[in-house]
Order: sequence, then C-alpha cells, then structure tokens
Amino acid sequence: MIIYPALDLINGQCVRLEKGDFSAKTVYQKDPFLQAQTFKNQGAQWLHIVDLDGAKKGSPQQAQLIVDIANKVGIKVQTGGGLRRETDIKSLLASGINRVVIGSLAVKMPNIIEGLLDDVGSEAITLALDVVLKGNQAYIATNGWQKTSSLLLDDAILQFKDMGSKHFLITDISRDGLLTGPNTGLYKDLQDKFPRLKIQVSGGMSSLTDLENLKAINAKGVIIGKALYENKFTLAEAFKIVENNDAL
Repeated sequence: MIIYPALDLINGQCVRLEKGDFSAKTVYQKDPFLQAQTFKNQGAQWLHIVDLDGAKKGSPQQAQLIVDIANKVGIKVQTGGGLRRETDIKSLLASGINRVVIGSLAVKMPNIIEGLLDDVGSEAITLALDVVLKGNQAYIATNGWQKTSSLLLDDAILQFKDMGSKHFLITDISRDGLLTGPNTGLYKDLQDKFPRLKIQVSGGMSSLTDLENLKAINAKGVIIGKALYENKFTLAEAFKIVENNDAL
C-alpha cells in the first residue's frame, strides 16, 4: 500500500477542508515547499497535491506552483483540480508531474479519457471518483464536490476499467477532513470486485488502526491529510505499518 501525503492548496497555502466545504477551511502551512520537503524527509516517495482553487473554478489556477514543488523538492507527484482540458493535462505531464488526477472531465466526457489513456498511458492518469452515499448506493460527485450526478460508482469504474484505467482515487465525501475513519466497508467491497485495480483510499483517515484495517483489505494506496497535520500519527509510524512503500 502506497502512502500519499496530501497538500491541498488554496492561494498557495496548504489547507484542509471539511467535506469539501470551502467555507470550512483551516490553513496548516503557508509554505507548500517547506511542507513538501518535510514529507519527503519523513520518507514520502509520492505527494498528492490538489489545486482547490482550480477545482472550484474549473481550470488550473496553481499549475506552475505544483510543477515547481515537484521539481524543486524532487518527489513524485500526482495532482488534480480543475483539469478539464487535454492541453492542461499534457502540459503538467510534460513539465515533470508523474500522474494527473482527473475527476469531473471523466464523468462528463468519458470519450476524452479513452483518448488520453491511449496517448499518455494508464500509469499517468488517476481517475478521481468522489462519492456521495445515498442509502446503499454511491453516486459520483463533480465540480469540486459541488454537484452530484446520477452515475453510480460501480458503473463508472467498470466503464473506465474497460478503457484500460488502472488507478482510481475514491473519496467518501461525507468523511473527508473529519478524522472519523475511512469507509473501510466501501473499499473492501471495491477491492473484492476489482482486485486488479490500484484503488486509492481518501477521506477520514484518523489513526494507525485505520491503516492496519486498510492493509488488511489489501488497499493499494491511501491519501493522508488532516491526520498528519493534526499530529494524530507520523509518517514514520505509518510506514512501519505499511512496510512496503514502493512506488507504483
């Protein structure tokens, strides 16, 4: 299981939101380069960087900053937020970003994803399928979590899996930024249904026990944000549980 420490950026600062609510924002670090270097020094091989300004506005707002972080710190980066155009996606990859995270574009124009997978390869793309739970069903949210579609999570995964997608980032919005623990049942169900996919867990990480539970269900990756910023545990402690932090 790969650990992806998270840098969520608003106006160049590292923040965390609660359930994607831009009005419920906490600034944790004003210098993203310092935070990125700190994570690297603690053993991180990857960073998960989100351009929250881009997610809200529908186009990249902090692309150059994110590229600079990746190149100057010297760490692998997957990043997303407002990536709705092929030119923006390919520009990031050409500038040294290892993997782009695509959400709303995938849901609204899946045919573009198929073309991108052919052009840049499945290792360069993570599809972000953010979900709102209604009863026993998980529906895809779009537009920086501000809208909920009628598309079911399982249907979306099947559609993109058939196109050749391998990396999926699944966020339970109801748990994001709340330190309530991830929806382990949801991820176990997905891992059982799609054992060959590299599914990343996002939303609610709060303790080392959460990591132990995710490892037990063979989760392939986990995004950790607020738990690290709030000192619930350290990356060193997390890596001891995961044991194998090889880059995928």
